[in-house]
Parts: sequence; C-alpha cells; structure tokens
Amino acid sequence: MAGLLSVQCVASVKKCGSLMHLRTVALGVGARNYSSKTASSSEYLHQSVVPTMHYQKSLPRLPVPKLEDTIRKYLAAQRPLLDDDQFKTTEKIAKDFESGVGTQLHEELVTQDKTNKHTSYISGPWFDMYLCARDSVVLNFNPFMSFNPDPKKEYNDQLIRATNMVCSAVRFMKTLRAGLLEPEVFHLNPAKSDTDGFKKFIRWVPSSLSWYGAYMVNAYPLDMSQYFRLFNSTRIPKRGRDELFTEEKGRHLLVMRKGNMYVFDIIDRDGNLVTPGEIQSHLKYILSDPTPAPAFPLGVLTSENRDVWAGLRDKLIAAGNAEDLRTVDSAIFCLCLDDESMRDHIQISHNMLHGDGCNRWYDKSFSIILTKDGQAAINFEHSWGDGVAVLRFQNEIFKDTTEQPLVHPGSTAAAVDSASAVRRLHFNLDSELQAGIKQAKANFDGAVSKLTIDAMEFKKGGKERLKKSKLSPDAIAQLAFQMGFLKQYGQTVATYESCSTAAFKHGRTETIRPATIHTKQCSHAFVFQRGQHSVEQLGAMLNECSKYHGQLTKEAAMGQGFDRHLFAMRYLANSKGQPLHGLYTDPAYLAINHNILSTSTLTSPAVNLGGFAPVVPDGFGVGYGVHDDWIGCNVSSYPARNVHEFLQCVHESLEDIFSVLEGKSVKK
Repeated sequence: MAGLLSVQCVASVKKCGSLMHLRTVALGVGARNYSSKTASSSEYLHQSVVPTMHYQKSLPRLPVPKLEDTIRKYLAAQRPLLDDDQFKTTEKIAKDFESGVGTQLHEELVTQDKTNKHTSYISGPWFDMYLCARDSVVLNFNPFMSFNPDPKKEYNDQLIRATNMVCSAVRFMKTLRAGLLEPEVFHLNPAKSDTDGFKKFIRWVPSSLSWYGAYMVNAYPLDMSQYFRLFNSTRIPKRGRDELFTEEKGRHLLVMRKGNMYVFDIIDRDGNLVTPGEIQSHLKYILSDPTPAPAFPLGVLTSENRDVWAGLRDKLIAAGNAEDLRTVDSAIFCLCLDDESMRDHIQISHNMLHGDGCNRWYDKSFSIILTKDGQAAINFEHSWGDGVAVLRFQNEIFKDTTEQPLVHPGSTAAAVDSASAVRRLHFNLDSELQAGIKQAKANFDGAVSKLTIDAMEFKKGGKERLKKSKLSPDAIAQLAFQMGFLKQYGQTVATYESCSTAAFKHGRTETIRPATIHTKQCSHAFVFQRGQHSVEQLGAMLNECSKYHGQLTKEAAMGQGFDRHLFAMRYLANSKGQPLHGLYTDPAYLAINHNILSTSTLTSPAVNLGGFAPVVPDGFGVGYGVHDDWIGCNVSSYPARNVHEFLQCVHESLEDIFSVLEGKSVKK
C-alpha cells in the first residue's frame, strides 16, 4: 500500500462509515531521501542538519473551501450515483442549503478558523469523530502494514528480527526526540532542494519563514504534529469519548506472548538504549517462558465496544490493577510475539489485521507483530494520527534493520539475569471481569469469523506501461474497481479514496471521489457495450477518466475537496444544538457516505502488503498497489459480498484496459 518515489509519500486515513485508512497522494514526480549524515553514535539513526520541527511554525494553513465550490463538487460526485429524478431532488436540497443555512454555517466556520490560527478547521472535529466512535477499534479502525522480509534470510529469525526492530525503534524515537530526525519534506525538484547545500542554508532561516524558503525551490515540508504520539501512547477507553494518553518518561517495552504480558526496560536511566545483547536475552527469556496461555487474556478487552471496555477498565482499576494498567499505557510500544508460522499472504493479512484477539493490545499507538517464522507487521490505532508518522517509522525501521542490524545470527545473548529484569504482569480478576473477558472473546470471534480476505496480482502491466500512455496509474486502478463492481453487481456505488492534507498545518485528510460521470460512461462502454466502440474511442475515454481523476486528486491534496467542509459544517450545527438541514438527512447524502468501495493504496520498499476491513457490512476494503510492471490488490469483505468474484472481475477489467492500450479491440 503507499508510494515513496513519484508520489507524495504521505499516509493518511479516510473516513468511510467508520474506518480510516492509509493513502498516498500522487503529485507528480517527487522524491525523498531522509538521511542527512549517518550518526556516529549508535543512539541515533542519523543526525539531520535541519532540525526535525524546523518547518512546523511556518506551514501554510488548511484553507476553508468556498461554499459554492463545495456544493458544485458535491453535486458532481452525486451525479453518477443517482437517476435523473433523484438528482433533481438532491440538487434542489443542496442549492437551498447553499443559499440559506449553509451560508450562515460557512461564515461561522470561517470566523472560528480565523480565531484558531494555531491549528486547522478540521483537526478538532476529526479527533472528536474518532474518539467518540463507540465501535470496536478492531476491523473498524486499526489497519495493518506488513514488512517485506529481510533480504538476508537468516535475519528473519523471530528472535533476531524482533531484537533488531526493537533497537531500531528506540533509535528512531531518540532521533525524533533529539530533533535530529530529517524533516518530512516532499521534493518536486530534489536536485535543488534535497542537497547538503540547501539544508545548510535553510537551517539558518528562522522557523517562522523556513517554509517559504523550501517553497522557493519546489520543496513542500509536511506537518509533523502527530509524531509525538507514536511512542509511550495509548487510547484510553472512556464512556462517550475516549482519551489519548502519552507518558514520555516511560522507559519500558510491552511484550505479549500467548496472551501473557511482560515488561522490561529498553532505555537505561541515562536515556541510552539498553545493549542489544541484553534486549536479545530478555526476548529469548520470554520466548522460552513455559507459562501457559491465561484462561482470561486481558488484551481481548481492547477489542470490545468502547463503552463496555470503559466500564470494565473502571472495574479493573477498582480491583487493584491501576498500576499495571498504567505500565501498559506508558510502554514505549507493544511487541507481539506470535507462536504461529504463516502459510500465505491471506493468513498474514488475517493475523496482522486482527489475530486471535488475545495476543494484542489494540489500544497502543502501534504494535509490531512478529510471527514464529519472522513475518513482521505494524498494526496501529488510528485516532492519534493519519499514518503519516507510522509509514515514515516503518520505512526507517526497515532500512535500519536491514542495513545496520545490531544483532546477527551468530550473536549470543548477553549473560544477564533476565528473570529479574523481565516482569510478567499479573492482574486481579473477579468473576465479573472474567465474564467480561469471556464475552469480549465471543464477540471478537463472531466479528472476525465473518471476514473474508483474498488477493490478486495482475502481471500484464503496471505503472511504466500506463505512464507511457500518459495515463495516471491510480486513475486506471480506480477505474478497474468501478468496472469490476459494475460487471459483478450492475451498479455504480459510493467510492472512497483518501488523500493526505499534511502539506498544511494540522492537516488531516480529504476525500477523492473516484466514481465519476467519466468512469461510469467508460465502465458501461467496456462492460455493457462491448464491440460498440472503436479502440480509439475507448482510449479517449480512458484518457478522460485519467485527466479528471488527476484533477480530483490535486484538488483534494490542496484541501479543495467537499467532504471535510460539509463534515465540519455538520459538526458545527450539532455542537450548537441546531437542527440539521435537509442536505444532511437526504438519502443521497447518506448513500454517498455509505462507502461500498473503500480503497487505499500503498507502495513502499518496506511494505509487503497492507489491509483493512470494509467500512460497511455490504462493502469491500480494497488495499492496492500499482507497481512498475504489475498491479496488486488485497481485498476484504463480509458475507454480503463475494470478494473472490470481485477480484476476478477486476482482473478481467484490467485485461480489457491493457488490451486497448496495446491497440487491440475488446472481445465481445
């Protein structure tokens, strides 16, 4: 899932029903090279010439779009989803909103935004949307991204890889906190901006002006305000609205195995990384601990409905477990060591997305999961940020563990007393808590048993062939999903693709709406009108789809979509106790936000595959990547949809598209 070169490598989330996902935004040719100079000290990944947060103060503010633009774009997105009569009704309602209540809400939003210049108009409402959601974070919110295997096979041993990942994670954290992590910058002309000379110049430009200096050489610094929540952070369940907790003083790692929970320090009292040999010794001790799996594994509670979990957490505290819960919440991150080996990509997806519910603490900002055969992935909680920080972290960790591993297959664990350094957490559980854990496990099993995941690889072409035809790779992938769904179900439905707005201060995401009048016309030509159009006509339609999708993507990246603006005005009306205008109760508005096709793309040297569940019961969760010479999809569904058939239809659609690119007519 998320591009590094030739795309703006900014992971982001999307709201579709209730899930948020990762997505990268194509902004033309760009590149990033993170490292400045390699750190002489093994404590840091590198030592950036430009301080990490140097650009933060001068980042531009997220614009509030013009109301008339928002309504125009909203109606354009509704057009392919509605018949003529439905569209007339929706158009009338939208125009009434624009000339009445909408104008008042928009003006209030603009005034409010002007008095809160330290942030963006979407930041507060977006945090609230996440933290007020009462659904389980499992399947509904937490996505996963799996690591590629280490190219040196012997380094994929579970203990070796776990040790190296823990060491690299601490090095990343220390580099970030020391202000030595290279700032996140999107370079449109790296030959000018990604140079030692430019970095030495820009570091002396005051923070209040530094963004403008980068802009002058076509470089776009990105918001890094979410990074501090990566470590020592946890989402705490509370009735009605959860809270985010961060305790930077925590020096310990949380390790889970067989549902048992262990902690040990990975930073010493002086703030230095504990020796890699000691970390290896402690992890080896945990991996060989004969303690059986607990009858009542506490971790499964983090998969519960948030209000139910909040009530049970209060009972846990009342039963004398407050200190151990605080230890869990303040841990630097969570490492899950699984005892199973993986058969294939499908099992990896299931294991990394949800697992068995017992060997996870889903509320931690992120967990690194390592299976017995060394398959690794990150599963992360989504409320604190949009994955921008997680993807950067994953890329750096992969690079560091594969290029500069601190322990090796021949390394012997340090001769230390792991039995006294490692503490297994013991929780006091009364019968009510035991019943709560049992019920949480039953609920979890019921939910995940309904999920099906399947994958597809299209090997007849990819990014290179599409660019040769001057077509946007992302646009063609999205068109294939529209064609595939039309072929399978005979419909055009609400589709969601997320786009990061991290180019702005406290930017979050905006939505790209890939189902358009152009994709609908093109899909019908390929699916229902086979043989009725010439190759040239079909090629012209592909070109039109690509151009329009590119425009939507650029608008979204510049904060000029319509979804967030409408969302913020609805939030404002709700916060004032104002009755909602008919626009928000219109069945067409509800339908366009019931995203049946929920899509997210990622291609990175570190990432093997990524995935998430559908955001509605009758939807698909589509993770995809357009690579140089192939296209891959990792798709999930519930029983209402047939994922195997959908992937077959998508594959056939791609074959048709690539046939046209080769100048061949589509078979009848």
